[in-house]
Amino acid sequence: MYKQKLPILLASKSPRRHELMKLMGLDFKVVLKDVDESYPEQLLPAEVAVYIAEKKAAAFSQERQDHIVITADTIVAYKNEILGKPEDATHAIEMLSKLSGTNHQVYTGVSLSLGEKVHSFFDVTEVFFNAITTEEIGHYVNNYNPFDKAGAYGIQDWIGFIAVEKIIGSYTNVMGLPTEKLYKALSTF
Repeated sequence: MYKQKLPILLASKSPRRHELMKLMGLDFKVVLKDVDESYPEQLLPAEVAVYIAEKKAAAFSQERQDHIVITADTIVAYKNEILGKPEDATHAIEMLSKLSGTNHQVYTGVSLSLGEKVHSFFDVTEVFFNAITTEEIGHYVNNYNPFDKAGAYGIQDWIGFIAVEKIIGSYTNVMGLPTEKLYKALSTF
């Protein structure tokens, strides 16, 4: 069993990550810094998720001298096209229309850092969407908050209940943090 010996800082504003960390029984503080999330175009989706998680970790060089800093980045990839957070309602509708009746991958890159030590990993989950109507997509975009979510949806939201046919892999990874891999990584870090 993981016994927390050092204070943990979670560098994320995601309420889903906060909830998952609490459900894991971890004691942590949330710390935030603005980080440029751009990445080299030639990277594959898994590499992008890890690259951005590590870029976020680099911004916390001072804090990680006496804390374990956890950073993460989640991306949705449809046919290797990265679908980030939608810019507006039209963009969200476009993304969800693309995902309707198809499958896609959700990648989360995670970085643990303490002092000079950095351990990064990723998880991938295959998500299968049923076909959803334009009316259902509009309802979701107008009544839920798709704008802070990669791919314009949250699996724990209404659309996850009506559109996600099945997943192969970690459910918590799709929420933004592969908790089972994080637990193992913390246990050996």
